[in-house]
Amino acid sequence: MHEDGNGDGRGSAPETSTTGVDREFLSLERELTVLLRRARANQGEMAREVHPDLEPAAYGLLVRLEECGRQRATELAGYIGVGKATMSRQLRALEQLGLIAREPDPADGRAWLVDLTEEGRTRVGRVREARRARYVSQLAHWDRGEVAELARLLHQLNQGMAK
Repeated sequence: MHEDGNGDGRGSAPETSTTGVDREFLSLERELTVLLRRARANQGEMAREVHPDLEPAAYGLLVRLEECGRQRATELAGYIGVGKATMSRQLRALEQLGLIAREPDPADGRAWLVDLTEEGRTRVGRVREARRARYVSQLAHWDRGEVAELARLLHQLNQGMAK
């Protein structure tokens, strides 16, 4: 029996299911489905922690603004993957909650820049810190190298899916 160095005795040939799809990709699909379902539920919880009236989908906008600073609405729409009308509605709601503010873009007087207010920055920062603390707690039994490897692989996956 040929060993490929991974100790499972299968060699290097992929194992194919009865549907003709490699088992590794079926396993990946299953695990990503679970992860994404949990992420959607967590996003709703985090949105409510920022503000009880915040829509779950708007949480990602706040995180993007925290990470990248002020941006045009069209940039945010492109990043999130929604149209201008949807983005305008979400931004209006965030502005009414006091979480963001708009100001004219000095480079283009027809455009607006969106940024977190101090209240928005404080609330988003507090929720993100709590989320990171949960990750630390939930993965306390993991080796730091495994956490770094997971982050690296997820980054690689995200980059590949963005193309």
